[in-house]
Amino acid sequence: MPTPPDPATVRISGPWTHRDVSANGIRLHVAEAGDGPLVLLLHGFPEFWWSWRHQLIGLADAGFRAVAVDLRGYGDSDKPPRGYDGWTLAGDVAGLVRALGERRASLVGHGWGGLLAWTVAAMHSRLVRDVAVLAAPHPLALRRAIWRGPRSQGRAARHVFTAQFPIVPERRLTRNGAAAVERMMRAWSGPKWTVAPEFDEAVRRNREAMLVPGVAHCSLEYFRWAVRAQLRGEGRRFAEVVDRRLGVPVLRLHGALDPTMLEPTTRASAIWTGPRSDYRVLPEVGHFPHQEAPHTTSRILAEFLTASTS
Repeated sequence: MPTPPDPATVRISGPWTHRDVSANGIRLHVAEAGDGPLVLLLHGFPEFWWSWRHQLIGLADAGFRAVAVDLRGYGDSDKPPRGYDGWTLAGDVAGLVRALGERRASLVGHGWGGLLAWTVAAMHSRLVRDVAVLAAPHPLALRRAIWRGPRSQGRAARHVFTAQFPIVPERRLTRNGAAAVERMMRAWSGPKWTVAPEFDEAVRRNREAMLVPGVAHCSLEYFRWAVRAQLRGEGRRFAEVVDRRLGVPVLRLHGALDPTMLEPTTRASAIWTGPRSDYRVLPEVGHFPHQEAPHTTSRILAEFLTASTS
């Protein structure tokens, strides 16, 4: 049986600096580039900090301090047995802003990282300058779309429900060198990216990162909490906390071909956005705009963030 990769293997070299930051009682690994207003980049599933490699460079060149973090349970960050609920994860991000020595930050999130960005902006509003979400509707928009459209958004997000069983999902996710990661990335991406040379490298990097001990289990705990909380009082309390219109601008960036987060669900998130918000749809792009159309995504993000900070 192959030896699992060391967590430090995710510290891929490039025009950025790696370091550890203590926040909310755990150690978080970050990659950082540039100087200026802080922009926190929050990755989704099944990725890690490296999915923001293009934006780290693009935002640094645009005059921002770009910081991509391995979220709790991923990459070379700590993987505690608990803390994969919305409150604790939001506390991780809020604590990271403070630990980086800043009073406020722009939050840019993809997928699960986008859902977390919405949550942090609602729970820790004083720390958030603005929000940009990629392939990430508001948590309540997603919840409502799943329950009201089981054959549309519910079916599109079926991976959330298959993750609820114990042990078996972890084995499926890591079997054959985490081949499931490649299947998901191929199925969720637009066809143009899957034939691009960079796609193979992205698949290889993400498969290796999923095989880091503990990552498969921790990444699935996000999905388990999201579903199980609906059956408990904490789910109702969470909905009450995040059900508020944000007071900051929100950029929603969506791939027209995204098969897992459907465009109507993202459009329905408008009621929670603040003033000077924007909504963009990228043609021929699937679930990973920041990787499928990196230059366009970086340009749109830089323009939005510059307008918000000026």
